[in-house]
Amino acid sequence: MREHPDATLIHSARLVADGTSTPDTWVRFAHGTVTAIGTGDSWMASSESSEVIDAREIAGEGAILTAGFVDIHCHGGGSASFEGDDDDIRRARTLHRAHGTTRQVLSLVSAPLGNLAAQVARIARLSESDADILGSHLEGPFLDPGHKGAHDPRALTEPAPDALAALVEAGGDTIRQITLAPELPGGTDAVRALAEAGIRVAVGHTDADLRTTAAAFDAGASILTHAFNAMPGLHHREPGPLGAALADPDVTIEVIADGVHVHPELIRVLFAAAPERVALVTDAMAAAGAGDGHYLLGDLSVDVIDGVARLRDGGAIAGSTLTQDAALRQVVSAGVDLPAAVQALTTTPARAIGRPDLGTLTVGSPADAVLLSADLEVRQVWFEGLPATPADVGPARGAN
Repeated sequence: MREHPDATLIHSARLVADGTSTPDTWVRFAHGTVTAIGTGDSWMASSESSEVIDAREIAGEGAILTAGFVDIHCHGGGSASFEGDDDDIRRARTLHRAHGTTRQVLSLVSAPLGNLAAQVARIARLSESDADILGSHLEGPFLDPGHKGAHDPRALTEPAPDALAALVEAGGDTIRQITLAPELPGGTDAVRALAEAGIRVAVGHTDADLRTTAAAFDAGASILTHAFNAMPGLHHREPGPLGAALADPDVTIEVIADGVHVHPELIRVLFAAAPERVALVTDAMAAAGAGDGHYLLGDLSVDVIDGVARLRDGGAIAGSTLTQDAALRQVVSAGVDLPAAVQALTTTPARAIGRPDLGTLTVGSPADAVLLSADLEVRQVWFEGLPATPADVGPARGAN
């Protein structure tokens, strides 16, 4: 196990964090936390017993420092799936960490309840030893068959109390999020029960109308799963789930900014309509960073062509090959201000799952940070004050 250096001090970077942008900033890490922040040459007074890093030497002029990215909806990467064993999970985490995602919720697609319970228990155990794993997200099996997307229809079921109890028991307090369709029988009651248990409930893969979705939010749901996808559209006479989410200031709205799931112009509009409530998620599957080819998403066959993942049977989009740094570049190119785009990768998703201590660079916060070049390419990542090892860092091979 590597030991923390006495301290690391990074200077001459533009700090983009917590919705603001501050030029010529320095940040000092010690023993896994942020201990000091300043501007200009004042870093020299704090440089004793520190490893001093000039951000410009690593990332060039215009170097940008942000908090580590937080992804609350991802299924894998680096050719590995979060439905796999410990090595698979860690391999996928290595890929996403190299692209700036220092903390991640591991998403599972719909499967038989026994299989889901076993994997939720595995993730619960791993989260005790691997602090970068924030727990699990059950994207199903409580979904509308008509909006199943890339989920096995044979695994879908209603959110009966005994099914929910079995999953919650398996995951303990590590289930961060459950996506469900609130119009299913018992759906609103399930939302209320899960929210009372401290689990974030997301509305998704749903045929719910405005009223049903609003009722779910009133019952405690607080996230909209990948906005626009696997749900009725935003119609001027029937606003649907997205309309309900936009109208509720307490709802976080996930979006997949890969240029495939949602048009970039619509993402720009979403940021304007729901400031500080958009969470950029990857919804990535095993092909992220691993190139085109044949993969599995759960038990379903997926073909990845030109970086786009689709089910072999039916052609539905099957997650993405996205990394969060690519999402950042996508939304900034669409016209979203950099501080708002970074916030959607950091503080907003962290708060959505009840971890406001993450996704921020303030004194006392975990020393998770990403150093980017002026063109938003990741140049260095720190997790709890430690740099990523050379084996962790490599160029993305996927189209995104």
